[in-house]
Amino acid sequence: MKADLFQAPDYYQIDDLLTEEHKLIRDAARDWVKKEVSPIIEQHAQEATFPKHLLVGLASIGAFGPTIPEAYGGVGLDYISYGLLMQEIERGDSGLRSTASVQSSLVMHPINTYGSEEQKQKYLPKLATGELMGCFGLTEPDHGSNPSGMNSKIVDKGDHYLLNGAKMWISNAPFADIAVVWAKDENGRIKGMIVERSMEGFSTPETHNKWSLRTSATGELIFNDVKVPKENILPGKDGLGAPLGCLDSARYGIAWGAIGAAMDCYDTALRYAKERIQFGKPIAATQLQQKKLAEMITEITKAQLLALRLGQLKNEGRATTAQISMAKRNNVSMALNIAREARQVLGAMGITGDYSIMRHMMNLESVVTYEGTHDIHLLITGMDITGHSAFK
Repeated sequence: MKADLFQAPDYYQIDDLLTEEHKLIRDAARDWVKKEVSPIIEQHAQEATFPKHLLVGLASIGAFGPTIPEAYGGVGLDYISYGLLMQEIERGDSGLRSTASVQSSLVMHPINTYGSEEQKQKYLPKLATGELMGCFGLTEPDHGSNPSGMNSKIVDKGDHYLLNGAKMWISNAPFADIAVVWAKDENGRIKGMIVERSMEGFSTPETHNKWSLRTSATGELIFNDVKVPKENILPGKDGLGAPLGCLDSARYGIAWGAIGAAMDCYDTALRYAKERIQFGKPIAATQLQQKKLAEMITEITKAQLLALRLGQLKNEGRATTAQISMAKRNNVSMALNIAREARQVLGAMGITGDYSIMRHMMNLESVVTYEGTHDIHLLITGMDITGHSAFK
């Protein structure tokens, strides 16, 4: 078992722009990843198993609902702190960051933002500690980039709704205690609701044979005449804008998280290039390897500045959907390109589980697609700058 020797790159002294609280939160998460995640994550990836014992640790570093008010069990942190947490967790593994991101942005966020006081009191404190785990049901077998076309339906039966339908590619589904689910009512209006595992007719078959996010538990949500009490409907907002607001929060976290994966690949490649001797000198002394490494640190630095400014706007309540889309698209693409270049620096060693690069690369092939594909985010930017939608 190799020691985690990671040293975070900070070429533009971005640490100087962070508060002491930001750095304390980040460093605590970084230390936890080094101690608890790095020693075991490669084995879990090889075996395609989710390290469920790490849930307690994720809760302990504030990764579940960091921006949720303390009154509901959260930590009450700002959005830069949230981003730094996602960065450090994804430095460990994208699948683990997915678990934290879903719990925070796609389960706790909608309950906190759209839920009733009773729902907040009932669910949020237990979600913050990891006593309850959640998942988010929007994507369907036939509706991914176009969630407005969803087929899941609810029918009013007086004191409850009857829910039928299916969702797929759902992180945390196999072990989730609750699911925040989106379905259309009889008028075609999209509503959110909290579905509990104990409800009859609700099942979560696991998705197997993944080459990506192998440490993340992925599954389906199947609803067969599930009786959802009316008090489980999220009353604060309905329509497509409600789940899309959740996705904004999740995409923001991904924009930061991808930087962590890129930093890990860069750090691994830099250390290897300094140690690997060919033709009588370290390969780090050759022009082509220096080109690769110089381009990596340049792109990481640009992504860090993009994420930091977005975090400032988010703290001020001024970050737009289009700005978040730009950051998600840019930073994930950046990380994926760096993973591929870093793999080349390591040569054949880059494909082995002795190093994290190939695992990051495979994970990022999912990250570049989920929470809005690379192309969809491009069109969101295009619509924002031109005023014309290319979606219809």
